[in-house]
Amino acid sequence: MNRSAAHELQTTAGTAVSAAVAAPPRLSAVMADTLGELVDGIAALDSMLATVTAMRAELIDQARQWSEVTEHASALSGDAGWSAETVARRVLVTELACALRMPERTVEGLVHESESLLHELPGTLRALHDGAISYRHAQSLIDHARSVPEEALEQFESAALPFAKTLTVSRFERKARVLRERAHPQTIAERHVAAVDDRRIELQPARDGMSWFSALLPAPSAQAIYDRATELAVGLQSPDEPRTLTQLRADVLTDLLVDGTTDAPGASADAVGARGAPGGLGHGIRARVLVTVPVLTLLGHSEEPGSLEGYGPIDADTARRLAAHAPSFTRILTHPETGCVLSVGRERYVVPQDLRTWLRVRDETCRFPGCARGAARCDLDHTLDWQHGGRTEHDNLAHLCPSHHKVKHHTAWTVTNARDGTLEWVSPTAHHYTTQPATSMRQATASFRPATDSSEEEPCAPQLPLTSPHS
Repeated sequence: MNRSAAHELQTTAGTAVSAAVAAPPRLSAVMADTLGELVDGIAALDSMLATVTAMRAELIDQARQWSEVTEHASALSGDAGWSAETVARRVLVTELACALRMPERTVEGLVHESESLLHELPGTLRALHDGAISYRHAQSLIDHARSVPEEALEQFESAALPFAKTLTVSRFERKARVLRERAHPQTIAERHVAAVDDRRIELQPARDGMSWFSALLPAPSAQAIYDRATELAVGLQSPDEPRTLTQLRADVLTDLLVDGTTDAPGASADAVGARGAPGGLGHGIRARVLVTVPVLTLLGHSEEPGSLEGYGPIDADTARRLAAHAPSFTRILTHPETGCVLSVGRERYVVPQDLRTWLRVRDETCRFPGCARGAARCDLDHTLDWQHGGRTEHDNLAHLCPSHHKVKHHTAWTVTNARDGTLEWVSPTAHHYTTQPATSMRQATASFRPATDSSEEEPCAPQLPLTSPHS
């Protein structure tokens, strides 16, 4: 569809909407024809999207092959613990993730899917290119084909593809599962043994101070967990219990994982956990986390949100409750006289604990473009290597997860660190990306800056990070 056709279709849509406002409840024949044209136009655009995704798959696979045969595929120095193929894949994935503003896991999926379409499922690629199936159908077929042995792939694709052209994605999923069982030489029991190796739990931040906690488990274990949570939740129901069964399931699961028991009275409707403690806070959690609370919020003079490491903003009441349970406060200030070391220069390589805490609050996550891994699970990297003259100070240190730490040292990615904590990255293909520190240490909500020695410009921490055993 060209630009003029698209504009004409948009004009037709506007006319149809205007007519619908003035028309009687029953559509006229003319309006029915217009709706039909709109539906045809939407279907045509959807078909074009499928063609574009097929073309993208071809380009991604070309980029994969290109990266394996160019100088960007080789390690720059030392032994990275990676093969040449792994280095090439990491360069490709990081380049695409930054360019497309996608998580690297998503890009890795795109690279795998593109390779499968180009080299294992040519019929699926043709159908996608022709607009006969959507990319969601193609992804489903790729996913089911992943565990099918090479000798059975052609048979499986031939059997499944006609259904992808006629069924919705959910119905095709069920059909493809049946066809895979028929085509696969291994029994489901044999495949389950391998699938168990993929078990894991995941945490995904949601909105309004909430998070998704999910687990991939063997089906019997998952069902047993759900059944136990339901049984305990039903046991807590009473005429005076305001929580729904769904809420009670979530609360008893929280208590089981945190404290190993649910033997206390019920909580209020807005609480988390079945024990009745305010918000479930102060019970059982022993992980060391950082909660940054504005001073005026802590004193009750402001409702400015606090910040929970690894999540982000939390409401002022929750921040104050967390602060109440914190065994100690670590003030992050400006100069060594105040108790926070911002630099130990060239005297030592190891970063002192107070400087580590300061940097953890500043960075919050890995500082590679797009990476969201929490700073607590990252390495502290000297931007200019210590052995090459780099200093152990705040403006030459940043958190990098182990994977991106290797990317920095063993690929052609380069980085420079500005005095305010901004990192300037340059990719192997000369694309430029900037990452900012999560916390601006110069914007004070309460003045902690010493009155003397103002000539030395150092970041000033505006808030009180609380090192707490409670989350």
